[in-house]
Parts: sequence; C-alpha cells; structure tokens
Amino acid sequence: MAKSVQQPKIPSDLPVKRFEVEDEPIFDRCIISDCSITEEEIDRVTFDQVVFKNVTFENVIFRKIELTDVIFEDCDLSNADFSGGIIHRVEFKGSKMLGINLSETTLGNVLFDKCHGNLSSFGFSKLKQVKFENCSLNNGDFYECAFQKVEFKDSEINGANFSNAPLKGMDLSSCRFDELMVTFAELEGCEVSPDQAIGFARLLGLVIKE
Repeated sequence: MAKSVQQPKIPSDLPVKRFEVEDEPIFDRCIISDCSITEEEIDRVTFDQVVFKNVTFENVIFRKIELTDVIFEDCDLSNADFSGGIIHRVEFKGSKMLGINLSETTLGNVLFDKCHGNLSSFGFSKLKQVKFENCSLNNGDFYECAFQKVEFKDSEINGANFSNAPLKGMDLSSCRFDELMVTFAELEGCEVSPDQAIGFARLLGLVIKE
C-alpha cells in the first residue's frame, strides 16, 4: 500500500511565468497557469518545483521528461507523450489524462487524484509509492509494470491490462470493474472483494451456486 506517498516540495512564493522554450529546456521554481502548450516536441525537458494550473497540453511530446516536485492541477494532458520519463514527488489532481503515454517511465511518490485516465499507457514502467485515488483508468495499459507499494483506491479499472504485472499485495477491493486482462498467476496475493472473487471464479469456469 502507498500510504506514505511523499508530497511535492513546493515553495510558497513561486512566481508566475510563461512557458517559453530557451536553449536549456529547464523550468524551475515557477507557476505556469491558464494557458495552452501546443505542438511542442522536446526530449529531456526538466521541470523542478513547478506548479501547472489549468494548462492544456496539445500535441505535446516530452520524451524522457524529468519531473521533480511538480503539481498538475486541473490540467488537460490527454495524449501527451511523457514516455521514458522520471517522475518523482508529483501530484496529478483533477486532471484529464485520456490516452497519456507514460510507458517505460519510473514513477516514485506520485499521486493521481480524481484524474480521468482512460486508455492511459504505463506499459513497462516502474511504480513505487504510487497512489491512484478516485480515478478513471478504464482500458488502461499496465503491461509488464513493476509495482511496489502501489494503491488503487475507489477507482474504475474496467478492461485494464495487467498482463505480466504481478499484483501481489495490492488491494483492488474498492475498485470497480467487470473484467481485467490478467492471468491468475498475477492475481496471487491480490486483495479483492467477495463480489470480485465470484467474478474471477466464473472466469475460471466454476459454477457458483446461490
């Protein structure tokens, strides 16, 4: 369980700045708000102690992004490509993340709170101390993820792909789903509700007598 997710370390007096790409793609100690970041493709861009508020990312490709002590609040990150990134002490709050690409990413101490992340891709990522709370992650892809102290709480995960991603020690009992892409070997040690257990038993071909 990810009960001790560390919060971003954000100073209280951050100045508001515009998103302007300079020679060194490094943004630190600032607030970027009420704007759109459009048609940007930058490898290895760094954000350190940055707060994004009400920012729309449109056709943005930030592969191998580095995010440290960052908050995304009420942002639209749909279809953004952050693959191969390093994300540490970051919060995504009330944000739209439909189809976001976070594959092959290392996430540590990350909170996703009230986010719409259907069709999001986390394939081949490493997640440690990560919490999804009140999120929609239907048809999300967690193929071959490595989970360590990861929590899914009160979230929708219908149709999510957990193939080759062991769920031992994870509690899915508060989540809502009709089906998952997962093998029974990966479910070993996973905590589920009685109704969920019946659903998995039916997938095994067992006949449940009422």
